[in-house]
Amino acid sequence: MLMNHTNQTEDDLFSCYSPSVVGYRYFAVVWGCAVTIVGTLGNLMTILAFTSDTRLRTRFNVLIINLAIADLLYCTILQPISVDSYLHLRWRSGQLWCRIFGLLLFLSNSVSIITLCLIAFSRYLLVAKRAMFDRVFSNYGLTLLLISVWALGLASFGPLWSVFVFVPHVCTCSFHRTRGRPYTTVLLFFYFCVGLGCVGIFYLLIYRRVRTASQALLRYRFSRRSSRKKPAFSSHATDDSGVESSTACSTELSSQAAQSENKTEVTSKESSAKALDSSQAKNSSSNIVAATPTPTTSASSGDDNEFKRVTRMCFAVFLCFVVCFLPFILINIVDKQNRAPQVLHMVSANLTWLNSCINPILYVVMNRQFRQAYHVLLTKAATPFTCLWRRQQ
Repeated sequence: MLMNHTNQTEDDLFSCYSPSVVGYRYFAVVWGCAVTIVGTLGNLMTILAFTSDTRLRTRFNVLIINLAIADLLYCTILQPISVDSYLHLRWRSGQLWCRIFGLLLFLSNSVSIITLCLIAFSRYLLVAKRAMFDRVFSNYGLTLLLISVWALGLASFGPLWSVFVFVPHVCTCSFHRTRGRPYTTVLLFFYFCVGLGCVGIFYLLIYRRVRTASQALLRYRFSRRSSRKKPAFSSHATDDSGVESSTACSTELSSQAAQSENKTEVTSKESSAKALDSSQAKNSSSNIVAATPTPTTSASSGDDNEFKRVTRMCFAVFLCFVVCFLPFILINIVDKQNRAPQVLHMVSANLTWLNSCINPILYVVMNRQFRQAYHVLLTKAATPFTCLWRRQQ
């Protein structure tokens, strides 16, 4: 009798059954399967594209790959277990794996957040302090940063090992809502508020910097066009990331401005204005142009556009992360007593699954080189099937 009672207690402990979610679970299962397939293939292709395409092997893209590894960890290991839990409306893997699942879940999320911070920080340094970027994100510095990211995530959520339990409202394993306080409250505030807040601030600073530099460059080009003078630029390697590329204004800008002062046919006032425009354009736009990849050997409006496209892609990745997690965070803050319908908690939790598979889609849509690399990989993968089809015909 006692054994039956104990078994019943264990069943209740790992059960998320409720009449209100019996129908919804099938949608969650289909949704989870789609996330598993798309996320696994997409993130794996991202890693393979990085290793196979030399154009993608840049310092900046190393951070993209770290983000893909964190998402791949979730899609390949954790997501299938979540699908099984929703299908049977109970946790079937035991207490030990429940704790492992909870630890890996928050490790993946914390690594993603820290990596998003590093991505935003690196983009800011590219337009503001290129020399500092070269020091911080050197090969040695990147290695230390990546090791530190995973170590920090593990050190942050490792102490919660004993409080990782099955949470029926979301049919998955997480930390206990009250037993881990106040540590869990401080931890979530640090990652989701401070961490994501810093990312937003960096992108705001990037926007202001790029806007100021673009305006200065337009003023300078207008003044040079009016005087029929064409400034020369020097450029190096080109790639979508804007990290290994470097395009700097030639010193000829200053010499041309000095020569213009010696022209007898130009008045003193006009010469001063041109020299001032040249100096302002050089000082305001040198950083952003230095960080901007160029498709040709001369500066053009495509220089800034290329950098802006990559930065917009990074911002879109960050924005999708916020959109995916915001409903889940809000409902947990507002509904501390779990009085809201269980299906509402499940929907908000299932929305977070999208974050682990959406990044490769953004790379395809917003990054030309990743799109080309994906196409090459898919073409190679389809070649055996294409040959077999031709033979049969």
